[in-house]
Amino acid sequence: MSTDERALDAWDFPLPDTHIARYPADRRDGSRLLVARRGAGVSHHRFTELPDLLQPGDSLIVNNTRVMAARLRGHRRSGAKLELLVLSPGPGPVPCMIRNARRLSPGEVIDVAGSPATVIGRLPDGLFSVDFGDVEERMREHGELPLPPYLGRTAEPTDDERYQTIFAGPLGAAAAPTAGLHFTPAILDALAAREIAVHPVTLHVGIGTFRPLRPEDVERGTLHPEPWTVPEATALALEQTRLQGGRILAVGTTSARTLEAATPKGARSPRAGSGTTTLFLRPGSPIKAVDGLITNFHLPRSSLLMLVAALLGRERLLSAYAEAVDRGYRFYSYGDAMLVL
Repeated sequence: MSTDERALDAWDFPLPDTHIARYPADRRDGSRLLVARRGAGVSHHRFTELPDLLQPGDSLIVNNTRVMAARLRGHRRSGAKLELLVLSPGPGPVPCMIRNARRLSPGEVIDVAGSPATVIGRLPDGLFSVDFGDVEERMREHGELPLPPYLGRTAEPTDDERYQTIFAGPLGAAAAPTAGLHFTPAILDALAAREIAVHPVTLHVGIGTFRPLRPEDVERGTLHPEPWTVPEATALALEQTRLQGGRILAVGTTSARTLEAATPKGARSPRAGSGTTTLFLRPGSPIKAVDGLITNFHLPRSSLLMLVAALLGRERLLSAYAEAVDRGYRFYSYGDAMLVL
């Protein structure tokens, strides 16, 4: 990145509050779709047009993580209220963000939904290790979906369905891979009819949705660690995609990070396996496996914005965002979509 691009201020843009989508569209596939082509301009479509905008032989890679009901409410023996955000389904003690955690000490027992939970210790980045016993059961019975703070509301019954993608499988995310929220069975059928394949990977989304990007993160060049998996069948299918001249398009920034983390230097498709990544993709980062990206419109000054710019370039991206604002696109998790080709 240039010196200018290393400054968070370089990634700011004006966004009226009225452009933030606080609720999903009436239909999953009812969103708009801005298409930005590298070396060309932008065009405006509906998400239902996606299959016709792609080529037979392309492969879409979706993140099949399932969002946990990760927000739990509790209190200390003093009566002070706590709000906990679980960042892993366990087993054993799990990392948590805890609101109102001042002077919370290792060994302290807190009440969470009427049952004890023990603070094991402090972790890096201001997190805590907490032993809930069976944390999955505790979340299943008492947890709430952890909507991002920029939505300005708590979860409602409709979010139980709409804040999960139709691909959701392995439990473990603290936030949804939101580019996948637009997909429906009808869209998948239309993609299949065009001979466009869809393959899964897994990346369990962590604390980045709930914690702003800091200057020290940009300087360090790494993000918080997140676990990923590329199944053997996906790796083999993408190797064939390459051999047959097709493109690999990531559905969401989390899929893009997974593909790049799992692709060895000099290769053009990922290898099967699992791991943990701190990869921070931004302008100047080598892009090995991803030819295109489907994504939502992201927050100013965010690592996700920088990731999209790694494919499109900062100036072209911010120009496209300015046009999206002028045309009334809806931003963030429940907003409209963008296709980078």
